Amino acid sequence: MSDRTINQQPHTPHQAGPHPAGPAPDQHALHAPHTHAHGSEPDDFAVQIADSVESFVLAVTEVAKGDEPGSAVSLLLLEVSQLLLAGGRLGAIEDVVPEDRFEPDAGPEPDGEQLRERLAELLAPIDVYHEVFDPYGPPEKPNAFRISDDLAGVVSELQHGLTHYREGRVSEALWWWQFSYLSNWGTTCSAVLRALQSLIAHVRLDSPLGAVPDGADTDDDGLTDEQLEQQAGDLMAAELGLGR
Repeated sequence: MSDRTINQQPHTPHQAGPHPAGPAPDQHALHAPHTHAHGSEPDDFAVQIADSVESFVLAVTEVAKGDEPGSAVSLLLLEVSQLLLAGGRLGAIEDVVPEDRFEPDAGPEPDGEQLRERLAELLAPIDVYHEVFDPYGPPEKPNAFRISDDLAGVVSELQHGLTHYREGRVSEALWWWQFSYLSNWGTTCSAVLRALQSLIAHVRLDSPLGAVPDGADTDDDGLTDEQLEQQAGDLMAAELGLGR
């Protein structure tokens, strides 16, 4: 068990910023802390969030199998967009209050390395992207990230909450999903969504892809930046059914 008030920090591919202080509620917001007694039946909100989380995990796992590489980017764009909607709902409600101070042991974490490797192979020419982490922070040099690393990390975090949910610990699951959304996967998914949207925009607007970020780890496969750009453009054009 871990003390949620001291050391409950998820591993993050992005460096997470501080908790937002009181996001403004929307039409889904609750005016009191969201609570569930252990073993109680989940309400509609909890069921909807759990369904969104499970749908994302299953969809990314299926895409990573590589059975339909021509639709991979489009499917990931849709799935990340839908997950962010669930995240927005989690961010808009009051803090979820779990029943216990200590988080029950959810068992061993699933090994996400195989998922990461499959995504990396599937997205090889377009896996690396770059972004500025904090749009409200001081100006900084863009950092390089990998879509495969980010998605595998998000799936791992979501599965942690699913374990609690499936074992009837609804408040624990909601607490974890809300906390990890605010501290990590919300930012990570926003960055991945921007990268995927940018890929599609480059192809449809016939705008050449930019060079691979300086210093990015592209597993030195002997290709020049220009060749990597050409591969990425060809991949997206084929996926979207456009001639090049």
